[in-house]
Amino acid sequence: MKVVDLKIESAKAKSGLPKFLFYLVQFTWGLPVNLIGGIVYLIYYKKCRHEKFCNSYITYLPKNWGGLSTGMFIFMCEHDEKWTYNTRIHEYGHTIQCLLLGPFYWLVIGLPSAVWCNFFENYRKKNNVSYYKLYCESWANAWGQKWSGLKQHFDDKKD
Repeated sequence: MKVVDLKIESAKAKSGLPKFLFYLVQFTWGLPVNLIGGIVYLIYYKKCRHEKFCNSYITYLPKNWGGLSTGMFIFMCEHDEKWTYNTRIHEYGHTIQCLLLGPFYWLVIGLPSAVWCNFFENYRKKNNVSYYKLYCESWANAWGQKWSGLKQHFDDKKD
């Protein structure tokens, strides 16, 4: 079994789209989503750690709650190295979905994702269903890997 240094691998992330095109689309077509993300980013700017990941900005919030993408702004907690690595890629996939869907992001991605995450946890556990089984979550993983150039590393089939 190959051991992967996730810190070294994270440093190899690519930006995906050219910066100019990425930001142009995020601040035109994706403006409604990015306005909300930008406001939250400013609220937590001095309180939390931030980092740039590809063309997005990640803010690490306290507490154990997972992740949320609002356009180019990603908010997530920090867990162990592997979870943080995989979640960065996954949430970046949602960032790319916003480029495609713009103002429809909330309806097509945000609402189904929030419902799946918050109201179906018992169902997923009882039936051994992966969180990433929902279309928008598996799509986020696929696009996050494609556009960042990084591969996610999961331990078991349930992830």
